[in-house]
Parts: sequence; C-alpha cells; structure tokens
Amino acid sequence: MIEEVFCAPADEGHRVLMTAALEQARCARDAGEVPVGAVVVVGGEIVGRGYNQPIGAHDPTAHAEIVAIRDAARRRGNYRLPGATLYVTVEPCLMCVGAIIHARIATLVFGAAEPKSGAVVSTVRGGDLPGHNHRFEVVSGLREIECRELMQEFFKLRR
Repeated sequence: MIEEVFCAPADEGHRVLMTAALEQARCARDAGEVPVGAVVVVGGEIVGRGYNQPIGAHDPTAHAEIVAIRDAARRRGNYRLPGATLYVTVEPCLMCVGAIIHARIATLVFGAAEPKSGAVVSTVRGGDLPGHNHRFEVVSGLREIECRELMQEFFKLRR
C-alpha cells in the first residue's frame, strides 16, 4: 500500500532537487512538449534526467519519467535502481508508475497532482494494484504551485 507523505516546505534537499526537475520541465516547454520534467537521484547525486518528448521523439513512451529512468539505468549500468528517488513535476501516469515499479525506485516525489491521468493518488493508486512485488514511498505537493503554474501557462498559450 502506498503511504502518501505531504512534503514539509522546510525540506531544502527535496526543494533543490525539484529545481532540477523544473529545469527539465522548462526544456520540454521550450521544445513545444507538455512541460513535465524528472530527475533520478541516488545517494544525493542526480544520475538521470528527462523531460517530456513524445512529439519530438515520435515515441509515445517518451514521458519525462521514462526518459529519466532510462538515463539513470544506462549511467548506473543496471535496469534496477534500488534506493533511488524520482523527482517529477507532475503526478505520473499508469505507464510511468509501472516503470517506477520495474526499476525498483524507492521513493517518488512529485509536485502537482494530475486529476485526469495521474495514477499515483488521483485516478487510480497504481502502486497499490495487486500482483506488484515492489512498493514505493510517495511524497507529494513539493513546489506544487510552481509545477502547476508551469502546466497552466503552457496550456493557456496553446489555446
């Protein structure tokens, strides 16, 4: 069962690492992609970075989380990332929750909830589905306003 922890604003370590995810989200925005960014951290070091790029990459699986997990796995030389923390600006979808589980990521930290397709706490609790042999901790609401405003500004300009 996923135990959701709401992030304390005073946790500067988390805030700094979410800054790196927000930088990735801005890269997505600048490329014309939905502005979601992610970083994978092991032992306090960023080992993977990614931003949404399904349009540019012609790849429906090129979500920020997947790109960051692939980058981290390549750099670490292992498809398993035990002890890793994934920071992402927006609540992951079900596909990305599956990748988190398969990579054995220990903790997910996300900024803004995604009420339409978020699969951690919003539409379905994907990490709690039966049959999974791995569970992860969830920290939500970290720099939520900044993460949400980045998405809202992007879609406001597109309409």
